[in-house]
Amino acid sequence: MDIRNILLVSPMYKELQVLIEKEAPGKSFRFIPEDKLTQADLIWADALVSFNLKADYDYSSVKWVHSLGAGVDRFLFKKEWNDEILLTRTICSFGQRIAEYCLSYILKDLQFHDIFEEQQQQKKWEQRTPRLIGNQKVLVYGTGEIGQMIAKVFSGLGVDVYGVSLSGKEKEYYTEVLKLDSHFSRLNEMNYVINTLPLTERTEKLFDSSIFSRLSDAGFINVGRGASVDEEALLQALTDNQVRFAILDVFAQEPLPENNPLWSHPRVQITPHISAVTTANEGTACFLETLKNIDENKPLTNRVDTIQGY
Repeated sequence: MDIRNILLVSPMYKELQVLIEKEAPGKSFRFIPEDKLTQADLIWADALVSFNLKADYDYSSVKWVHSLGAGVDRFLFKKEWNDEILLTRTICSFGQRIAEYCLSYILKDLQFHDIFEEQQQQKKWEQRTPRLIGNQKVLVYGTGEIGQMIAKVFSGLGVDVYGVSLSGKEKEYYTEVLKLDSHFSRLNEMNYVINTLPLTERTEKLFDSSIFSRLSDAGFINVGRGASVDEEALLQALTDNQVRFAILDVFAQEPLPENNPLWSHPRVQITPHISAVTTANEGTACFLETLKNIDENKPLTNRVDTIQGY
């Protein structure tokens, strides 16, 4: 594949320009913000590097699209993809970042941070014994790069980590990997449930009452995609104490509308899609490595299966 003209469309286009231009001699670049994209840019480009595809543009002349994020649902979900266009995604520290994000909130729960903070405000001395993380069971939906890093970090602390995937294929660091179609019987054993799944037609609103109703006072963390969660079912599960608390970093609509009831729920923690950010340095490193591999006709470990959607 001959890639000469490369179009980078991103809010951090200025940082990317400083980092990339000097590292890819012989290539022509255009660095622009998302609101300045034109059809003429796309006609010029052999490759597009961006976080998403904007509607109402024709991308058929582009040979390669590289996602600056880990997820590619903005490119594929409920869209028709031209199979002649190569699609790759960014792989960097996402797994480590998300594992630390999840660990921080689970430790906060086990160590009773909220309760002790409230007691301090009341000048109240009342002891509670923190629970050990090694006595917990954690279920991770998705056993890919991110899910495996979560399993590695948590299993290293003695946690029994269970996974859920389409295939149910066993993977390192998991006590057991369950098939998506037959995992319900184990749900009531879990202390914490973490979603890392990409958004596909199969995972849209996957987390509904059929899952939440089988939980028993579990913590729920969503670092996958917001549209995988039925928000009404989650709110009901919180009311029914099937879900004890929810840590939500992703939402079907972002920014989350001010009138969304999740904002004011006392047992919901909202973060603004920060569990795994793409830094300019990491995004640049992955893009340049992918470009080099394309130029040298080497295998691409970050190539997206556009049929599977990840």
